[in-house]
Amino acid sequence: MGEDSQHFEITDNGSEELKSGSNEMEEDARIVKKDVIPHFFPTYRIKRKLYPVPIILVVVIAGILAYLTYIQAGVQVDGGYFSESEYGAIGGIINGLIYTVIAAFSAFIIIYIIKKKGVGALMYIFGIGFGMVTFFQTWFFGEVILFILISSYPILYILLDVELIFFTAVFTGVIIYKYFTSQSIKIKNFIVLYIGLLIGASMGVLMPLWTTIAILIGISLWDMFAVLYKHGPIKQLIDLVSEPGEESNIYSEEELKERLQTGEYTYDTSKLEIGIGDLAFYSMLTSSALVQTNNVIIMILTSIAIIIGTGITIAGLKRNKILPGLPISIFLGIGTMLLSWYIFTII
Repeated sequence: MGEDSQHFEITDNGSEELKSGSNEMEEDARIVKKDVIPHFFPTYRIKRKLYPVPIILVVVIAGILAYLTYIQAGVQVDGGYFSESEYGAIGGIINGLIYTVIAAFSAFIIIYIIKKKGVGALMYIFGIGFGMVTFFQTWFFGEVILFILISSYPILYILLDVELIFFTAVFTGVIIYKYFTSQSIKIKNFIVLYIGLLIGASMGVLMPLWTTIAILIGISLWDMFAVLYKHGPIKQLIDLVSEPGEESNIYSEEELKERLQTGEYTYDTSKLEIGIGDLAFYSMLTSSALVQTNNVIIMILTSIAIIIGTGITIAGLKRNKILPGLPISIFLGIGTMLLSWYIFTII
């Protein structure tokens, strides 16, 4: 989780040029803007005060898709490498470890490719990944909706399913083309939101309870390492793709960090960037809460906990260039889900 702003520039929020001799201007000069992240980077850009909006959208839409898939269409698959029906919680923990290791290995591979081939290679990685997710997930949920609506008409279902494949391919092509060519923040935000909720809804449906919890905990811990460790892959990635703006006052990283810690300066948090992975895993947890408990109140409580956790993380951005968006929100969400689920079972 980061921000859409400039590189270590002391600013007065962009409204006027800095002027001396004024206490008000002295206060304004303590705001530090950060590096600009490239437009093609998969983040949802939004003003700070509106940060719950994309979270609410992915949670609600992913929840609807998960409910239609799991409850209405009856798609109940015991996902993961090890079946929980056979191995129980141990199988779920092993699944979580496997997915976390895969995510970590992939991150280091991406960093290696960027260092060898340049930042431009990242666009191809995103393009291939987003294209595959958009096509297969849109097709999957499209079939679910078709099944619910017209499963009693087999011939019509088959005909429309063939057309669905064609329109899904066209839609995927348009999505990828727009993602890399349009400069519109709204279009880019829509695409990031759409892909994120598809991933969250599908994983919330396909992954059983213990696997879901293990994946979320494992990925959250990995997120902390990848962002906070000085050689962490996400930190490296942000440093590699960031584009510094024009600077008026530059400090060394150590000096700036010291000034931030003493409160002399704070980072600008007026605009935020929420990563596509954050949105995907938020909606994965809430979708799983809905299908596992079949209780919309538990899902709502889990969503509120996630929003609160995100708010806590955002507050920390005043003194940190970048922070992991998952740990606080996911841990609060999991705790809320399990506690509220237990309470409902004993009432």
